[in-house]
Amino acid sequence: MNKVILMGRLTRDPEMRYTSGDNQMAIARYTLAVDRRFKRAGEDGQTADFINCTVFGKGAEFAENYLHKGTKIAVTGRIQTGSYTNKEGNKVYTTDVIVEEQEFAESKNAAAQNAGGASYSQAPVAPSAANTAARPEPSEAAGDGFMNIPEGIEEDLPFS
Repeated sequence: MNKVILMGRLTRDPEMRYTSGDNQMAIARYTLAVDRRFKRAGEDGQTADFINCTVFGKGAEFAENYLHKGTKIAVTGRIQTGSYTNKEGNKVYTTDVIVEEQEFAESKNAAAQNAGGASYSQAPVAPSAANTAARPEPSEAAGDGFMNIPEGIEEDLPFS
């Protein structure tokens, strides 16, 4: 089985390319800085690994539109190795993660706090009167850390 799960921050904005031909496909490449859990004795002080990631199609378009340097994301995918010969005639080996799924790993508010508030600005969304009038408010925590569920809300649940 070849499956990779990573969580980290983009080190730069995604690099975009498109395939040629009639059916063009988007290809995005980015690098994730993934923190190491433990520092080993004798290491040079590096506390993160920098993982090259490649994503195709709709995922690449998502990366182009929504991901940028510093964004914390979680990805799942597979390891792919390869090699090529560079201009000097040396064989270069590559290891990349081919991303199958990617998602945000923090809220916009948390991202704004981590970025100093410079790159995000979101106005708070006020609840509509139609939604708040019929739905009772949850009561305060019951002392066990959980909120009490208001009476009569069972009809609004999407599952049974």
